[in-house]
Amino acid sequence: SKTPSLARFRRMLGLFMYFYVLIHFLSYSWFDMGFDVNEIVIDIIKRPFILVGALSLLLLTPLAATSFNAAIKALGAKRWQLLHKLIYAVAGLAVLHFFWMRAGKNDFAEVAVYAGILALLLGWRLRQFLLKRLQIKT
Repeated sequence: SKTPSLARFRRMLGLFMYFYVLIHFLSYSWFDMGFDVNEIVIDIIKRPFILVGALSLLLLTPLAATSFNAAIKALGAKRWQLLHKLIYAVAGLAVLHFFWMRAGKNDFAEVAVYAGILALLLGWRLRQFLLKRLQIKT
């Protein structure tokens, strides 16, 4: 198989991430807000890190909903790929969510580790993209 070993697990990792974020939000909604929708909305508006987290969940939902083969076929590969590029925005929002949450405690060490890992991964993706473009032009 020409598929890199990690790429085979990409869908499973994406769905795991979605359900982790969903459970994270449901835990916040239940334990912190008692499932009071009005209080949740007020908290989302009041605290930027909650807003960014909720936005991340909102953006991840169509990705999870279209993560099966029939959805790829229904959307068409190009539109499906375009939709799934939202993951780059979600990754940035996740780091921002964590950064703003830790800002109140002035504790950024763990945030820096995750931001560094994300920067390395995005840098690698950018490098692959640029190398592919250079090969196409030559």
